[in-house]
Amino acid sequence: MRDVLSDLHSHWREDRATALATVVSTFRSAPRLPGAAMLVGADGTVVGSVSGGCVEGAVYELAGQVLSDGRPVLQRYGVSDDEAFAVGLTCGGVLDVFVERVDAGCFPELADLADSVGNERPVALATVVEHPQSTVVGRHLVVWPERRTGGLGSERIDDAVSDDVRGMLATGRSGLLHYGPDGERRGVGMSVFVHSFEPPPRMVVFGAIDFAAAVAKIGAYLGYRVTVCDARPVFATRDRFPGADEVVVDWPHRYLAEQTERGLLDRRTVVTVLTHDPKFDVPLLAVALRLDLAYVGAMGSRRTHEDRMARLREAGLGDAELDRLASPIGLDLGARTPEETAVSIAAEIIALRWGGRGERLVDVKGPIHHV
Repeated sequence: MRDVLSDLHSHWREDRATALATVVSTFRSAPRLPGAAMLVGADGTVVGSVSGGCVEGAVYELAGQVLSDGRPVLQRYGVSDDEAFAVGLTCGGVLDVFVERVDAGCFPELADLADSVGNERPVALATVVEHPQSTVVGRHLVVWPERRTGGLGSERIDDAVSDDVRGMLATGRSGLLHYGPDGERRGVGMSVFVHSFEPPPRMVVFGAIDFAAAVAKIGAYLGYRVTVCDARPVFATRDRFPGADEVVVDWPHRYLAEQTERGLLDRRTVVTVLTHDPKFDVPLLAVALRLDLAYVGAMGSRRTHEDRMARLREAGLGDAELDRLASPIGLDLGARTPEETAVSIAAEIIALRWGGRGERLVDVKGPIHHV
């Protein structure tokens, strides 16, 4: 939903009703994750996608119906549904899509949600997608770590859901929660979809070289908040790195330590070290490899790597810390140019995040998507 939130908010401010279709659960090889969303405007315009093209036409028709009558619908598409399979979900997966009408009257909390997401404040949206009482379906609760607004039907429901949502928000998880009709934890009958909007993960690129510009660009494309850092002001300039969110002139190890002390790095943070210069690399990696980060990769030849590893051992790092270093950086794609190398690095980051092996899919047996 993050990808379409700006457009949704624009329609909301202009009092233009919009149908919002959201993937709330997936099974097997579904093409998109829960939270993927598509907007259908009253004028027929479309923004976003729920399936990468497989069932967009069917969802578009359903969205038109919801815009017309205002009644939200939870619809399943997949191989278990002959009609849905006929419209194109040939990947073998199953999607549950919730379609609702959004306007200022039925979703007054949208402005607060959009403001928090835009300012990178952690917030989550809870929406009732299934309930015995049709009047409860489509209600919203917006939850922050310290407060909430909106309501799902009763104080008991709001209390139960708020507690669970804050736990999901703390770990950045989105998904379905199930309760009894009045929020009973062991009950059944009510399903609530929770979409967590935590700030985007960070990618910190060290080394203001041509490879860094390509890595910064692909990092931004993948949804990272990208920082380029180098100690040399003549190279670390905004003009050279238009794809970065910020360009910092500082010694790399000092900057990383400062960001750590301020609590601005987390388990989702990606660090790429592209300088391949020991006076920068070794102090920086001595800091980075002791942190709980998603990825630490360093550029350089195998000879450079061996020298770097020896220096890091001299700096006191042990096997467990050194094993976390991706060096030489990237997957073996035969890359030559900075842009191709950036794809190689991005591919390694994605593979480690989702448990991929970096093999050609034509040579792999079994499911395409990793659980």
